[in-house]
Amino acid sequence: MTLQEFFDFLSDNPIWILSYFLLVPLAAWVTNRLSGSRGLQNPWDVVYSVLVFMVAIPGLLAVAFNVYLFLFERRSIFQTNIITQLAPIVSFIATLVIIRKNVVLEHIPGFGKVSSLVVMIFAALGVMWVLDRTRIFFVALTFMPFQYVLLLFIGVLVFIRFSWKRLFK
Repeated sequence: MTLQEFFDFLSDNPIWILSYFLLVPLAAWVTNRLSGSRGLQNPWDVVYSVLVFMVAIPGLLAVAFNVYLFLFERRSIFQTNIITQLAPIVSFIATLVIIRKNVVLEHIPGFGKVSSLVVMIFAALGVMWVLDRTRIFFVALTFMPFQYVLLLFIGVLVFIRFSWKRLFK
């Protein structure tokens, strides 16, 4: 099964993806009601962490996928599939807004890993976009061994990550 076939399957059977992305914010709302002011205590902090990761991974992948489609494939925004490309993002944002009403997101276990993942995904996409637009990638592959190009790419990502941490701390 290719990625396109998987997205076609999800588009042909929207009940699965829509129910998932509607149930997670609903579960966050119910968790807010049940936990009250004990949101950062066990077991509620673990429940919040699971809910965040349930929507964060698909939401961030959908954002990265959309950025890729619009920047690299130059796909029109009118071809955006609402079910597979927008539902994960809307559910991610809605879940974070609902959870944020009861607890501070930075205190949720693993939330720092999600923000680091966001930085790394967008840093990688940004570097790839710059390389694509300037055609440096092809020149580098022609004159440099691939392991040096890979080390350079990893070095740039590490530099961006540490710069980002220092900038916002």
